[in-house]
Amino acid sequence: MTLEYRLDRIQELCVMAKKRQKARLLFQDGSFFEGFLFGSSRSVSGEAVFQTGMVGYPESMTDPSYFGQILVFTYPLIGNYGVPPLRKNEEGLFLNFESGRIQPKGIVVASYSDEFSHWQAQKSLEDWMKEQGVPGITGIDTRAITKKLRQGGSLLAKIVVESSHTDWYDPNAENVLPEVSCKKPIEYGRGKLRILLIDCGAKEGILRSLLKRGVSAVRVPFSADVSKYSYDGVLVSNGPGDPKQAKEPIETLKKLLNGPKPKPIFGVCLGIQLMALASGADTEKLPYGHRSQNQPCQDLETKRCYVTSQNHGFAVREKSLGPDWRLWFRNINDGTVEGIRHKSKPFFAVQFHPEAAPGPFDTNFLFDYFIDLCRK
Repeated sequence: MTLEYRLDRIQELCVMAKKRQKARLLFQDGSFFEGFLFGSSRSVSGEAVFQTGMVGYPESMTDPSYFGQILVFTYPLIGNYGVPPLRKNEEGLFLNFESGRIQPKGIVVASYSDEFSHWQAQKSLEDWMKEQGVPGITGIDTRAITKKLRQGGSLLAKIVVESSHTDWYDPNAENVLPEVSCKKPIEYGRGKLRILLIDCGAKEGILRSLLKRGVSAVRVPFSADVSKYSYDGVLVSNGPGDPKQAKEPIETLKKLLNGPKPKPIFGVCLGIQLMALASGADTEKLPYGHRSQNQPCQDLETKRCYVTSQNHGFAVREKSLGPDWRLWFRNINDGTVEGIRHKSKPFFAVQFHPEAAPGPFDTNFLFDYFIDLCRK
């Protein structure tokens, strides 16, 4: 079966399943792919990135780290198990989503499934996207798009519907944290140990992982004055965009890292980049980033390798780390920095997601390590 036949057949099935409006995925370099629209009927622009996960599209689509991006799913079938109902636990945290809304500007799939089947499904993916004003494009060769992004790096792109116009948008050219951070402090839990979560676009899974360990937490905006709060440890969350644009949390971390009585600090994803910048190190943009549930990372102290869930386009520049810091985890695929920790103070951070959601829980023990540091 040739690639041309396969793509023609996908597009034919899209038309047969439902008479769909034509749409175009346009890249800033002038290249484009034609397909069919599903979800909201509007044009959008953002940074095109690809994700290689095989499951968990509701969790991925509500991950704030995808804000401002056009998400290309490499797994060919998307929508086949629908979308579960929006449920919260007694703490008010989402049980099956990572935030309360779809975060990417749009999504790209090879084959969207009109018919869905799952015992928890409440609605179709398309209905959910229409409710939230998010478009998708299907009947498109996502393998060719992935090869393009792997060879040339991430590109700005648009999902264009008919003749409607939208300007190019680059989420890395501005500070996007106000779009994903909480607006005021939120209290969780009743434990004696109190964790301060600096919300740069935190996934709900991070809070679920903390509260599962019997602590209390206060979630504060990315720009909050942390000196106003009492706490036993600080967790710096994940989030979208270029870390160098996030001036406020970097300044906050400079004070915390250099304070006279340091308390434990744990950085996750964007958190490691912000901690590195606050310590005087540097970050760099990766060609196409790490967005998957199967990134192998080695603990350089024990030599054990873990399978991790990741979603980031920037990384810490290893050679820029100061003499007080040591490399803890390294990515087996490309050798990039995946974890750092201070040689004498209770500061550490990882580039991957120990809370997974979706993904493996191999590194969930890092939350226990953090809590133990806070108790000591």
